Parts: sequence; structure tokens; C-alpha cells
Amino acid sequence: MTEAPFRRIVTGHNPEGKAIIQEDGPPPRVQRIGGETGPMFYEVWNTTATPAPIDHASGEPPESNIVLAPPKNGTRIRVLDIPPDDPSFEHMTPEERKAHFAEIGAADAVADDGKSDRHAHMHRTETIDYGIVLDGELVLIMDEGETTVRAGDIVIQRGTNHGWANRTDRNCRIAFILIDGQFDPALA
Repeated sequence: MTEAPFRRIVTGHNPEGKAIIQEDGPPPRVQRIGGETGPMFYEVWNTTATPAPIDHASGEPPESNIVLAPPKNGTRIRVLDIPPDDPSFEHMTPEERKAHFAEIGAADAVADDGKSDRHAHMHRTETIDYGIVLDGELVLIMDEGETTVRAGDIVIQRGTNHGWANRTDRNCRIAFILIDGQFDPALA
């Protein structure tokens, strides 16, 4: 089940430098990843540099595909609708796990060469991610331990191996702000 879209309001400047509403509408890029059992990705915005350039009204840097990580030296904000875990997750092969993440350019993010027994979608990216649960709940699964996060909870994911399980009977909506990072050599 897909949740209702939300508005993306983008501000900018007119030629005289006055603040304006540049865009107001649903996010332009929406895609389900992983077939019928996968999450719906709503790509909201990305930046490609730090500091991010602020100009009159250039808009979002173009991207042709949904990509898990933010651009190098950039950021990304997206909203995910994560459906309840499907029983098929328990029987996914390492190749199927990698194929799931390959859809978003991140086959190499799959943990333990796809053999993790913690969750079928365990993964790790070289990013700092702020995850804000908007509706519903998820279980954040780590290599050791797990915790349930609910609406209003905020997770700061610091380049750690993790998975998200939806053990309820309804979708969870979560917003992620991803920031390009760099592993300490001891963690790379």
C-alpha cells in the first residue's frame, strides 16, 4: 500500500534577489525498490557540494536514477514508505540481497557479503544519516542488538551496519537526511 504523497516546497530568489516559492508540488521522483515487497522511495532533494551553492533558482542537481548514498561531498533527503516485512526475506540468497541494493546503485553496501542472519537487508554506507520516523514504527537492527523506533523518534546512523524491519501490519513512513562521510581508516 502506498501512502499519500506529500508536498515539496522549494524556495529561491527572483532576479531582484527577493525570496520566492520556486516549486510547490509532490516530489518529482518516486520509485518502488525491490518489487512488491520493497519500500517506496520519494526523492526530495540532493546537493552535490559542501558548502552547498545558494543561487537564484537553479533547482535540484539532476539525477537519472534513485541512488542510496548522497553525491560525494553532498547531501540527500528522501522519504521512505516501508511495508511490513515479507516472509520471503527469510529465504533471500546473498545474490538476491545484492540485487535488491543494486537497484539503487549500492550492491557493495550489502553486509557480510549478503550472508548476514540478522536481516535480509543489512547494509552499511559511508554516510551520516538522520532518520526521523514520521508515522508507524520500525525495528533498527544492528550487528549486536536492536531497538524499536516510533513516530517522533530520530536515529543518527553513523556509517554502521544495520537493517530496518517492519514487524507491524502497516507501512512505516520515515524521512532520511543523508550526508556524505568518510570512514576512519580503522573502520574502513
